[in-house]
Amino acid sequence: MKTTLEIHDSVLLRAKRLSKRTGKPLRALVEEGLRHVLESNDKASSFTLEDCSVGDAGKPNPLEVYSWQDLRSEIYGGEADR
Repeated sequence: MKTTLEIHDSVLLRAKRLSKRTGKPLRALVEEGLRHVLESNDKASSFTLEDCSVGDAGKPNPLEVYSWQDLRSEIYGGEADR
């Protein structure tokens, strides 16, 4: 597929020099660069947050019996009334 790209002059000049030095066509260098960026992006999006849950999975949450005011009082030791 053909497309048109606007590339900064200094970047294009460096790419052309690399193309000449390595014998790879400029098209191949551009494709290689795009593949590299796309693969890096795929790896970055595969992050999984570690499960740092507390308590026992499947058991009832012992804090559900407390109201918000009771929880706040427990956390701050009665300072929430101030």
